[in-house]
Amino acid sequence: MNWRDYWNQDTPIYAGERHKLLHYRLVANDIAGLIPSPKARVLDYGCGEALFADRVAARCGHLYLCDAAPLVRDRLRERLGGNSKVTILATEELSDLEDASLDLIVVNSLLQYLSLDELRTVLEIWRGKLKADGKLVIADVVPPDVSPVTDAKALLSFAWKGGFLKSAMLGLARTALSDYRKIRDEIGLSHYSEAEMIEILRDAGFAPERVERNLGHNQARMTFAARPVFPTSL
Repeated sequence: MNWRDYWNQDTPIYAGERHKLLHYRLVANDIAGLIPSPKARVLDYGCGEALFADRVAARCGHLYLCDAAPLVRDRLRERLGGNSKVTILATEELSDLEDASLDLIVVNSLLQYLSLDELRTVLEIWRGKLKADGKLVIADVVPPDVSPVTDAKALLSFAWKGGFLKSAMLGLARTALSDYRKIRDEIGLSHYSEAEMIEILRDAGFAPERVERNLGHNQARMTFAARPVFPTSL
């Protein structure tokens, strides 16, 4: 099993429905806060179930939800198929979007599941789809010094505030015995330091910067904002 196969199924990554709802609500609120105008065309790449995507769509001109997992896309279509402001895409369908048509691309909690070569390839695609004044936001990047223990502490803190501490503790134990832990041990996650991410983004034709606050609950991870750089602006 690889990471794409793993996410194309029901997973134990959430401690329960309350955890899932609070997680997606927080991320949706964070994404909504990034939208530059009510007419903006926004892409949420690697969106997952995006349970509050309707709220994000209400804040922008059009929202594109892109995910590699067929099961995830089917569930998105069941919930959002009637929303004319939302388009659901497979990753391979991203090329169908018009070049230089997007104001904002948000990529949250995805990079750890991509190889460096995969990241460089998709950065080129994202850059081509952004308008000259568009922005790419890459969030939840895992630094090399962040361990599973650090992630667990962040989850428990979130659970304490969100009222699902008991289920979070049980969920951590369940995850430790799940396919997620097995794949993480076998394949691993991709980690990047701040300097490495800045260099990768610059090499891909972006002007990047580290954002002070990470999207979501885990502030041990990092968020970067980057704007495309074109020869005419050098």
